[in-house]
Amino acid sequence: LALQQLGLKSQSFMGWQIPIKTNLDHTNAQILTIEPKRLEACFKKGIIPIIAGFQGITANKRITTLGRGGSDTTAVAIAAAIKADRCDIYTDVEGVYTADPRVVKKAKKLHQISYLEMLELAAQGAKVLHSRSVETAMKHRVYVRVLSSFNDSPGTDIIGVPPANIARISGITHTNGWVMIHLETNHFSRPMLESLQAMITAADIHTD
Repeated sequence: LALQQLGLKSQSFMGWQIPIKTNLDHTNAQILTIEPKRLEACFKKGIIPIIAGFQGITANKRITTLGRGGSDTTAVAIAAAIKADRCDIYTDVEGVYTADPRVVKKAKKLHQISYLEMLELAAQGAKVLHSRSVETAMKHRVYVRVLSSFNDSPGTDIIGVPPANIARISGITHTNGWVMIHLETNHFSRPMLESLQAMITAADIHTD
């Protein structure tokens, strides 16, 4: 309705109308395939399709829901199905940060991060994207950009692999009450250790 009020043609679809085909796990379904023909037909007519991004349908015509992260996962999967140039994900932060900006005021926004780095952050608790959406992007090589829903600030691109031969800490995730730092590198050095220790001290984290 909002798009039509702007003079743009649009059409809404439920997941089963595309169809988005899933397995039989009704509350945490995995997307198996997406048939792009109806979407491609809309594009040819200049119609913007709006898709319910948290549901699908099984082979025996039963409706499923995708569970946590289902909307992001659907967006990436649809981008892969239609071979989109890019998949934009709008959220409540301006991109992917080195730490949660709502907790760490000096956290820095990353302009680009690799699939593997983002997958590790998501798996360890970062709430920007669900790990399933990142896995889908990595599998199908979908170029993903994370943007803010509230302003036009440049976001974070999730694509490719990290630069070779560079040892760096991409980001830190947190769980209230305790901290786990996972460091993986083939180029560990004393300056890196000292930097990590200084960061821990500055954050007033007590270590055993």
